[in-house]
Amino acid sequence: MKIASFKAGSGASYGIVTEGGIVDVGRRLKNFPTLKALLTGGSLDDLRKMQGESADHALADVVLLPTVPDPDKIFCIGVNYATHLAESGHPTPPHPMIFTRFANSQVGSGQPMIRPPESERFDYEGELAVIIGKGGRRIPKERALQHVAGYACYNDGSIRDWQRHTSQFTPGKNFAGTGGFGPWMVTTDEMLDVSKQTIATRVNGMEVQAAPISDLVFDVPTLIAYCSTFTELVPGDVIVTGTTGGVGAYRVPPLWLKHGDVVEVEVSGIGILRNPVRDEVAATTKAA
Repeated sequence: MKIASFKAGSGASYGIVTEGGIVDVGRRLKNFPTLKALLTGGSLDDLRKMQGESADHALADVVLLPTVPDPDKIFCIGVNYATHLAESGHPTPPHPMIFTRFANSQVGSGQPMIRPPESERFDYEGELAVIIGKGGRRIPKERALQHVAGYACYNDGSIRDWQRHTSQFTPGKNFAGTGGFGPWMVTTDEMLDVSKQTIATRVNGMEVQAAPISDLVFDVPTLIAYCSTFTELVPGDVIVTGTTGGVGAYRVPPLWLKHGDVVEVEVSGIGILRNPVRDEVAATTKAA
């Protein structure tokens, strides 16, 4: 199944994406008004029973939200592809390099990624996101995939100069609206081996990143086992697995995102996360 979070009219909901549109699950399951609530207290089997129902909304008529709008935790993995390690000059780390994002730094597919006025060094990072469906602590690698609800595309948009103010990445990774998450989650029954998929990033139609997911330095089971050792993972948590080589910061000359650009992150078997880039002033003026 493809499951998207969205806004229609004045309300937020989530549902099953079908060829005919979106089956509004939040409206049907009153006890589970969000995807996170369903993963926490319900079951994806509740959704499978609705797959054949008529769509309530055309996809074009809704505003897509981040796949999980309200995660308890978002873990991002730094330099987790060999090609990105090479271009950045980092040695292969002995353990995953982890930083965090906040929920308000994310936008859904189709929504603008916001370039703040404090910097012109706005960079893209196409990544695979893992959504936790079953919580746990000290999860062994061999059982880790049993804790995954599904996968989505992610653009870990980075304000590079703020990222490098110190050795801690947090400021440059958390400006409001700088990260894209979506367009939806594909459940694991439709993607039994995510390592066989590929990822690509395009800026204004030009491919700037491409790699097989199997090139990850630390694979998905390893990341789940590691993160669940120092904290309890809960349903709806997100692990963003890292980007491959080709980011704008290491191109000659650097390729910084600017107002009017369109960035696409595509993971085979999932779909395309597409976000225009807007300057914060321009976005505010448009909203007004």
